Amino acid sequence: MSEITPERVAHLAMLARIALTDDEIEKLTGELGAIVDSVAKVQEVATPEVAATSHPIPLTGGMRPDVPGQTLTTEQALAGAPDHDGSRFRVTAILGEEQ
Repeated sequence: MSEITPERVAHLAMLARIALTDDEIEKLTGELGAIVDSVAKVQEVATPEVAATSHPIPLTGGMRPDVPGQTLTTEQALAGAPDHDGSRFRVTAILGEEQ
């Protein structure tokens, strides 16, 4: 059985400066009690023989190897640009600055 009582919930609410009605205290007493009971059940089976896990399914790295591949040539990269100088993209000045 849970050690969460309405008095404890009211005390915690006072410490946290949270105004709770009697109905809210009663509801939270049941909800917090269920949480404490669930944690107690997990602690019963969590023995040194049971390996701790952070995820139930083994995960592998989600990244592919960093292998250089085929890249665009300068001409190919600039082919669709609205404006370029032959080796770089050309854009208009921003914030009124002149280059």
